[in-house]
Amino acid sequence: MSEAAAVKPRSPYARLFSIPGTKAFCVSGAVARLPISMMSLGIVLALNHLYDNWTVAGTMSATYVFALSCVTPFYARLFDRFGQRRVGRLALAVQVAAMLAFAFAALVRVPIPLLFALAVVMGLTQFSFGALVRTRWAYALRGRGDGEALLNTAYALEAAIDEVVFILGPILAAWLATSVHPVSQLFVPTIACGVGGAVFFSLKSTQPPAIVETIDVAASTEAPHVTGGVPGTSANAPAATADGLSLDRLRRQGAKPKSALLYGGVLPLLVVFLVFNMSFTSFDVSVTATMKGMGLERFLGLQLAMFAVGSCIGAIVFGSRTFRGSHWAHMVMFLSLLVVGYVGFRLAMDDLILLGVIEIVAGLVVSPLFTTGNLIVKDLVPAESLTEGLSWVTTAGTVGTSFGSSVAGVVLDASGPHVGMLLPALFTACAVPLALLGWTLARRR
Repeated sequence: MSEAAAVKPRSPYARLFSIPGTKAFCVSGAVARLPISMMSLGIVLALNHLYDNWTVAGTMSATYVFALSCVTPFYARLFDRFGQRRVGRLALAVQVAAMLAFAFAALVRVPIPLLFALAVVMGLTQFSFGALVRTRWAYALRGRGDGEALLNTAYALEAAIDEVVFILGPILAAWLATSVHPVSQLFVPTIACGVGGAVFFSLKSTQPPAIVETIDVAASTEAPHVTGGVPGTSANAPAATADGLSLDRLRRQGAKPKSALLYGGVLPLLVVFLVFNMSFTSFDVSVTATMKGMGLERFLGLQLAMFAVGSCIGAIVFGSRTFRGSHWAHMVMFLSLLVVGYVGFRLAMDDLILLGVIEIVAGLVVSPLFTTGNLIVKDLVPAESLTEGLSWVTTAGTVGTSFGSSVAGVVLDASGPHVGMLLPALFTACAVPLALLGWTLARRR
């Protein structure tokens, strides 16, 4: 055994964090993500307490989420084009200012129409830190012999972090609203976003190069340094090819890369994510109605957390293994297993302990599903559009969860929770043939 092999860390997670700079952007990105699990719920808790109106609270939260989902991919396109640091520092300042404005406005109880307007503005300033972190992982692992396997691990790790954020965020928001102040849960994620984001954007060594910067560097190599459209070995050439973009390719595309939506296979994937994400909020709403009928609403957070715990475990396990074959095949398999899990939810919904156990087991495939989707995007779009592509996946999921809660509400009013609990399995089952279609298109490519 060689000396290099003897000192090589065995764990893929240890190999990930042995890369300089990865710990810093991973941790700061996780802190900056706290608003995704706290702001929407925080709006509901604050508005209901201050104005004693569930309808206004729910509608304002949905308005914020809708505004957020509309603009996230466009921010991502700016990040890809001009660089994370250049765009991020300004975007973060505007975002934090908008979040503080909304929180202070709620604190002093401004009129409802003004608060709605501020919620829209706040949503329009939000961007996806998760996509930025995943893009940095792809850049940090470029050119490594084990880069593809480690990217699987990195994306699984990020999925686990998302689950931890979604487990802790609602618990923290509820505690702050009831034990500290009804509006305090709006200030905490704002501070976390500001501090975590400032640290994240200060990290230069792991920042992927912007398209505009790459074009400038590539152009400076001049034609004599290029052979057959590929940069040569001059002193300037390594800088031009650091992220795998050749001068010829940049000239063909120009300074403005095409949208990630125009690459084959992206749209089918987004439809899959939109449809199967409808299952999550339909499950949440159905469980809420079920436990309310039992008089056990105080245990709702614990019951819902079981699903996230299973997903977090699944992310860690998935990230420590290397899976062969098509990512699309893995997605079809995970979706099919999730359908079986949702059927189990319906059968066990009257026994909450058994339901919790099945939630943990079914949750094992949730994070691998999201990880696989991100890996598919990584395969479909070029590096210069990766942040945008990953953000579209997040947007599709957000839109899907909005639709799911709306449909579930109608079904619950008409037929009750036992029928509502059939919706998660139905939505996920509809996503399976869509994933098969995407797989077929990908194989043709």
